[in-house]
Amino acid sequence: MSVSYVERDQADATTLAFYDQAEERFQALLNIFKVFGHQPEYGKVFTDMIMAILKDGVIDWKTKELLILKATQRNDCQYCVVQHERVSNMLGIEDDKIAALDGDTYKTSPLFTEGEKALLDLTVQIGIDANHVSEELWERLHAHWSEPQIVDAVFVITIYIAVSKFGDALGVELEPMFDGVKPILHIAH
Repeated sequence: MSVSYVERDQADATTLAFYDQAEERFQALLNIFKVFGHQPEYGKVFTDMIMAILKDGVIDWKTKELLILKATQRNDCQYCVVQHERVSNMLGIEDDKIAALDGDTYKTSPLFTEGEKALLDLTVQIGIDANHVSEELWERLHAHWSEPQIVDAVFVITIYIAVSKFGDALGVELEPMFDGVKPILHIAH
């Protein structure tokens, strides 16, 4: 870890408020939230944003989890991948579908719809170069998704690229409840 976690007994009232919200939702106070104890204003914004993302919206939560897993695995964020593999399982996404996100396996897997494949290709492209999404990919996206859904997907993808970079830069570690858990997806650490 590169920065300390602000524990409950060290937290001010603003920090405790977003800790309570996060703990209620995730049934634990995760370390990613504890680093925001150093910047409570950001912590509140972060918690509200994550709560807005992690639910059904114009794109269902399961699809969002596939995008989160692909984006964070491409960034080698073990913390994010382990956390979101757990969430994905809780939502009913099978381990074989999660495993098929590794590399390019999803492109030919019957476990994914053509719409999911287009969003996953977009996830990869954003991670490589967001300025050069091909016309062919835009056509595939528009064939399967509305513009509000595409905006939702891009927001989820880019936020979780940022979350993975933020957590890794600060050395956020998995909580003790994840001791011994090996991610399904390959992470180069």
